[in-house]
Parts: sequence; C-alpha cells; structure tokens
Amino acid sequence: MTGLVVAVAVLLASAAFGLVRRARDGKLRESPRPDDGQVLARLGVDGGAEVTLLQFSSAFCAPCRATRALCAAVAAEVEGVRHIEVDAEEHLDEVRALKIMRTPTLLVVDAAGRVVRRAAGQPPSRAHLLAAIGEATRVGGTR
Repeated sequence: MTGLVVAVAVLLASAAFGLVRRARDGKLRESPRPDDGQVLARLGVDGGAEVTLLQFSSAFCAPCRATRALCAAVAAEVEGVRHIEVDAEEHLDEVRALKIMRTPTLLVVDAAGRVVRRAAGQPPSRAHLLAAIGEATRVGGTR
C-alpha cells in the first residue's frame, strides 16, 4: 500500500511540474534583475540598434535552430532590430553572469542596454516576439 501511495505522489508531482513548465516555456517575461552592461557589451550588444535579440544557443539544440530562424526573419523585416546568436558553451562566464539556465534563451535588449524581456525556450510565436520588440522601443525611448 505504501508503494502505491508513493507512486501516485510521484505521478502527481511529475504532472504538476510538466504543466508548470509547459505554461512557462518560451514566454517572453520581464527580466527579473538588471543585467550588467559590460557582460552584454562583451557579447556584442553595443547600443547600435534600437532592439537587440540576444540568443543563447547550443550546438545540438533543435529549438535553437527554430528560434534562430524566427529571430533572423524578424530582424531582417523590422528596421532597427538586430539578432545576435551566442554559443552558450563558448561564453560560460557570460552565461553564468546573466543566469542563463537552458538553451535557447532569448534576451530582448533595448537601445539603452536594458534587458526588457527574456524567454527560456523557443518563443511561442512571431506575434509575441514583435510585441516584446514594441515594448523595448517604448521603454528605450527611441520612438
């Protein structure tokens, strides 16, 4: 009987974790803390664009490829938006400083070098990404 209770508890905990992860995966949320401008500068974020999409990827990550395609397409279509992709394994100090826990992670950085939004996982849609870019241009005061 005890084994059955433990099995049910593990299944319920696993289901709860899966539901929470699914609800949060890829959502562009506010960045929880101010990020170090020097860390972003080392990664190529220099304020030369109204909005920079800074993507952390790894070599064998399928969602990273989809995120790259989405960000590159949006950067090509929207004036003032730049996409920078960073190999997380080659920039471990920056990954730790920015508290990147998984790939892909996407940071939406405004012209002032502030991280406006952050998504761990593939962004759910082009519309969500465009909304985050719109917010970054309002927050950065560039429009």
